[in-house]
Amino acid sequence: MRLFLAAASAALLSTTALADDHMTSTPELTFERVFASPSLNGPSPRAVQFSPDGRYLTLLRNRAEDSSRYDLWGFDLQTSEWRMLVDSEAIGTGRELSEDEKMQRERERVGSLKGIITYQWASDASGVLVPIDGDLYFAKLDGDVQRLTDTEESELNPKLSPKAGYVSFIRDRQLWVGEVGGDAAPITPKEDDTIRWGEAEFVAQEEMGRLTGYWWNGNDTRLAVQRTDESPVGIVTRAAIGATGTKVFDQRYPVAGSDNAIVELYVMDPDGGNRVKVDLGENTDIYIARVNWGPDDYLYVQRQNREQTVLDMLKVDPSTGESEIWFTEKAAREEYWINLSDNYRFLSDGSLLWWSERDGFGNFYRFDGSEWTQLTSLKEPVTKLVGINEDKDQLFFTAVEGVLTEQVYSASLSGPSEPKRLTDTDYTNTASMDPTGSLMLVSRSAPDQPTQSYLAGDLGQRLTWVEENALSQEHPYTPFLLGHTMPEYGTIPAEDGTELHYMMLKPDMEPGKNYPVFYYHYSGPGPQIVDKGWGGALAQAIVDKGYIYFALDNRGTANRGVDFEQPIYRAMGGVEVVDQKTGAEFLKTLDFVDGDKIALYGWSYGGYMTLKQLQADPGLYAAGISGAPVTKWELYDTHYTERFMGDPREVPEAYEAASAIPDATKISDPLLLIHGMADDNVVFENSSELISVLQENNVPFDMMLYPGYTHRVSGEQISPHMWNSIFRFLEAHGVTPPE
Repeated sequence: MRLFLAAASAALLSTTALADDHMTSTPELTFERVFASPSLNGPSPRAVQFSPDGRYLTLLRNRAEDSSRYDLWGFDLQTSEWRMLVDSEAIGTGRELSEDEKMQRERERVGSLKGIITYQWASDASGVLVPIDGDLYFAKLDGDVQRLTDTEESELNPKLSPKAGYVSFIRDRQLWVGEVGGDAAPITPKEDDTIRWGEAEFVAQEEMGRLTGYWWNGNDTRLAVQRTDESPVGIVTRAAIGATGTKVFDQRYPVAGSDNAIVELYVMDPDGGNRVKVDLGENTDIYIARVNWGPDDYLYVQRQNREQTVLDMLKVDPSTGESEIWFTEKAAREEYWINLSDNYRFLSDGSLLWWSERDGFGNFYRFDGSEWTQLTSLKEPVTKLVGINEDKDQLFFTAVEGVLTEQVYSASLSGPSEPKRLTDTDYTNTASMDPTGSLMLVSRSAPDQPTQSYLAGDLGQRLTWVEENALSQEHPYTPFLLGHTMPEYGTIPAEDGTELHYMMLKPDMEPGKNYPVFYYHYSGPGPQIVDKGWGGALAQAIVDKGYIYFALDNRGTANRGVDFEQPIYRAMGGVEVVDQKTGAEFLKTLDFVDGDKIALYGWSYGGYMTLKQLQADPGLYAAGISGAPVTKWELYDTHYTERFMGDPREVPEAYEAASAIPDATKISDPLLLIHGMADDNVVFENSSELISVLQENNVPFDMMLYPGYTHRVSGEQISPHMWNSIFRFLEAHGVTPPE
């Protein structure tokens, strides 16, 4: 068993020694320990940045005693020394966040984190802007921390302007700007409650990966600012049911087939003067996907049609607001969509490095204003732009290799070339780079190695560890190493012959006995579940209970190219059910599997899929756990749902077939339904309608609801409660290991 790198060739021997010296047997890996601090994954730094002068690498590091609290740390690249730059407890007030900030954190998937969750370097590298507990601070490298705001309201989306002359933020639905250290003032008008300035609308935050609604140009002289009119958006009355009371929110939530917010763009001076409106076209039923200032000081706006099949890159004159279409990107297939990305970069000569799936896989192209040059032609998807070095004609990126890993590559920036792999294929990798494209931070993991990170040069050579995270005597996971199970990988043919990849972890098994299966699935577009990265301790805890842990990626999931994703187009809840059934039927052929004890578990889209699978094949599964499921796609938002399913006003039959409500009474196998009662993403109405249908038709099921919790039901006490509840449910229905 390979445990870690370099000097770790002796680690397996030391593990045996640890066992002799410190334990007579591997301790039980309980759910309580899985979710406790310190994390069994080891340190999990996030938000890594390089200082503009190249001197420091900074990141947010979680505390050993509280794995959800993050502080800001800096690594001096000249002295190789770490130090804490900002202590979140030293400057935090503990003030409760505004509802807008809480919701925005949910959109960013950081709602459960505490302390510092984001920061920004000043362009002169003199310090960093740090938001905490709704207020703003400027932390200098000499240890001095200056408080910039002190208000009951939250300052959302704070930014330092590129030349560091101004600080800007959103407060009370207006954009505020002020000189750093001075008083800020609103530069946009105060309008009624349906108008927001400078904020990304709900679907931009939730589905488009765009979390801001204003953009500084490079010399601090102009800003592009979004104005959002939410009045056309329908109101969902969301009851956030808590332990001691209920708060009711009238949330503007654009469900599929309904009107979206009207988004406009304006360009203005830092004081709000010289305001001009950007011409986005006559059709207001569009999406503003991305906004950037180019090196020519023109504004570039990515405009996506509502069907998400066409994306126009608009070139905007910031002095007049007049626009022209610079180029148009179309979906790679007639029955497909455009996957948005941040994998693009304006180059110094005014050309554009651009990522596209036009050849069936994500690849890079260069556009000079009239001609396209394809730079990469890989037959597995390019997944991320890591960095560029124009002086050395270098392009750095990650791409899938062998379906189950991602590797970092370099290639020529000026023309087609054979990419050079820079990382170790024993690991799955991701990376980021400093602004010059000279230093790279590589993060990697393997099934037997929690995530490590190191600094590398532009040839991929490791220069120094940033977080070795070695499984040494001090590592939190070390006591459980002797019981660690390595996954097995394989493929199963789908009905059309497509290879479906699976992963299986087996418990200690006795010959002649059959074992139950905990079948984990997500199944929806986006996440790839089966890979050769570190899976965390949760799966191991399930295996330690005597269950086989199994997962399979069906058609429709990511990182296999356009043709692999396409089958879910206007048919969600179809091909995924068939492919996952293929996985269950494969399991039933294995002589060590108890075919009568295959239990499904999924959350969100996976929760939806649990319902659809139980409805489609009664008796195939022993039980199903459905967490926070979408039950009717008409209840989910426009941008996500219509991308795959179309507009329900145009294809109602597709929505009817995809719904988990009409066939709910066909569920005859044991079902456990779980939902957070303050969920503002998959709103609780999804489950309440299902609950009503099952109850009105006398269909038995179990239920576990979590007052006050949103789409993320998690925490050091809540998470083990939920997972213990799941296994009590399985035990109650006889889905248990052999005696």
